[in-house]
Amino acid sequence: MTSGRSAAALAAAVRAQERRAADVVEEALAAITAGDGELGAFLHVAAEEARAAAEAVDRAVADGRDPGPLAGVPVALKDNLCTRGMPTTCASRILDGWRPPYDATVVTRLRAAGAVIVGKTNMDEFAMGSSTENSAIRPTRNPRDSSRVPGGSSGGSAAAVAAGFVPVALGSDTGGSIRQPAAFCGTVGLKPTYGAVSRYGLVAFASSLDQIGPLTATVADAATMLEVIGGHDPADSTSIDRPAPRPALDAGADGLRVGLCRELVDGVAADVARQVRAAADALAAAGARVEEVSIPELGWCLSAYYLLAPAEASSNLARYDGVRYGLRKDGDDVAAMNVATRTAGFGPEVKRRIMLGTYALSAGYYDAYYAQGQKVRTRVIEAFDRAYRGVDLLLGATTPSTAFRLGERVDDPLAMYLSDVCTVPSNLAGHPAISVPFGTGDDGLPVGAQLLAPALEEPRLLAAAAVLEAAAR
Repeated sequence: MTSGRSAAALAAAVRAQERRAADVVEEALAAITAGDGELGAFLHVAAEEARAAAEAVDRAVADGRDPGPLAGVPVALKDNLCTRGMPTTCASRILDGWRPPYDATVVTRLRAAGAVIVGKTNMDEFAMGSSTENSAIRPTRNPRDSSRVPGGSSGGSAAAVAAGFVPVALGSDTGGSIRQPAAFCGTVGLKPTYGAVSRYGLVAFASSLDQIGPLTATVADAATMLEVIGGHDPADSTSIDRPAPRPALDAGADGLRVGLCRELVDGVAADVARQVRAAADALAAAGARVEEVSIPELGWCLSAYYLLAPAEASSNLARYDGVRYGLRKDGDDVAAMNVATRTAGFGPEVKRRIMLGTYALSAGYYDAYYAQGQKVRTRVIEAFDRAYRGVDLLLGATTPSTAFRLGERVDDPLAMYLSDVCTVPSNLAGHPAISVPFGTGDDGLPVGAQLLAPALEEPRLLAAAAVLEAAAR
């Protein structure tokens, strides 16, 4: 298994010819074979492709060429990232068997850095969910306790890292889908600034909110992954025209102004709040100036998010019509074929959000719902801007509780949606945020402490995250 070895350590060993990439990848594949039957982290394991890529890395090293900073590192990809020749289904029946003819930009950059793609991970269908129970294929279980959910929608990626199958994975975060499963599974999860990582080749859910980012075993690996996948991409019109950030993880927290955000602490479970306050104490002990702050506008975020995200989803998912790719069900005419395909292809949560979004965009309701949601979004951005005049970073909980039990919330959409209450503000603002494991709850399950920063402040964010990581050991 790759557990116990960071991606950086594995890559260094391969580049120094202390280990063969082929052996590293075989260990990962053996671990997946042995353990994933119970967990369900993977939807597709690309064993032969991974072996071929590892052999190419070993040949490069033997020839004196540097394969890159992720040489021979096994990486798992969430199944909404287009990967040439591999099934990319978004855990949905409507894309069953679809194999993209191209790689997402982040996949291209991983390959160029020497990473080895070992497979595609399970997720909530089209990234719509907070538990990975909405996968049309099967649910994923939490490696920390198999009776619990791993979070979502990037639950497969989080579980793959937490189980030690791979040291790093990629997920996507529209309302917390990297950070929430990271907190539940006890891994690091980073949502970069919107536009800092190309979305080209990411199957869209809500285009103004979606962002790709890493789930890793260590903060240092998250920083490395961000350097590899970040930076401008002309193929993505929302990509920020600047290089990937270069974090200085040894910068520490001395002199940092950290705001302990009341709205991200007071409403969460007592055991989670206790660990977040302990994280505040750890930052203070490292030299940060910690003060409690309040951003009342954060209380509006969940309502705004569940208007805006479904509205964008209803538009994005209109392309699945039974004509161009994926599933097709016959009908008497085109309209009937389209209805039959979408009825059979989409699961109940996806249908629910399409209907919510279509209603919010419909004539007579657009101004009352979608436009109002956009106004709230602007107010939230302004509130964050005011807060960051007094502090450098914000600290709060990643999730309102530790991982809940499988099946506990599947029949209660509102309770499921509330799992995202601490994470959606950063998506609405387009700001970076990271979840770092910090202690456990009363049930012994991991708690995530969440750090938030202004746009493009990933270096400062990661330096503070490294302080928390060291304090939690």
